[in-house]
Amino acid sequence: MTLPAIIEAQNLIMAGDIAGAEHALVSIADTQGDRALVRALDDLPSKDLLAVIREYDASRESVINLLVTPEQFAQAVVLERRYGDQTHEQLRGMINSVIFREGADPAEFLYEIGEVDGGYDALADYLLDRAPMVEHFYKYATFDLHEYGDSRTEAREDDLMNLDRDTEGLASPLDMANLEDHDWMQVTHILRNELPEIFREVLMKLRARYRAYLAKMQQEELEESGGVAEDDGHEPLRKEEDKDDDDEESAL
Repeated sequence: MTLPAIIEAQNLIMAGDIAGAEHALVSIADTQGDRALVRALDDLPSKDLLAVIREYDASRESVINLLVTPEQFAQAVVLERRYGDQTHEQLRGMINSVIFREGADPAEFLYEIGEVDGGYDALADYLLDRAPMVEHFYKYATFDLHEYGDSRTEAREDDLMNLDRDTEGLASPLDMANLEDHDWMQVTHILRNELPEIFREVLMKLRARYRAYLAKMQQEELEESGGVAEDDGHEPLRKEEDKDDDDEESAL
């Protein structure tokens, strides 16, 4: 049965009053307890839940962000693309504030996101600006780019299809200090070492997007210089949404 507070919150969200909607939802916890709010959130449409939780991050805590379950959060976070945020800043802030909240298991949240249709894309959006370093970590088990080619750090075999929970890779002092940064490094480390199947799918999407990005930059440089791209006999890259995300060839 839908609580009056849920109906009120939906009306406030429709009116653009996100703070008021959050207050209406929190009133459930104030009067009936946290568990009642968690149960009530099951009645709140995912798009409305997203409208509330995306407005808060680690700098502005929300009771909703502190109580939303991994399943509820996953259903909401995959809708973030509807907002068209090209920088994905709010997506990163929202994910970080929820999965790294006190007492939470980040791997559980990331697993649930990966299980939802569109979850791989959401995680790829989250890591997109760090694609080269995610690739570097996959190959060398370190985020320290200065370790590249160092005899102490040998590249892993590029075998995404047989990726497992191998955690024997070396980690640089920089990594050891930053692996619990409650940000993209920690997310990458968790995906690679605890959720390898999800990491594989996300990395393939990152590779495809990075290839498209490099092709776009090359085309823009040619246009600025007045040159014409040579026909290499290959099919041109399609738009990001249409490209086969399962392309495993690294572009980094």
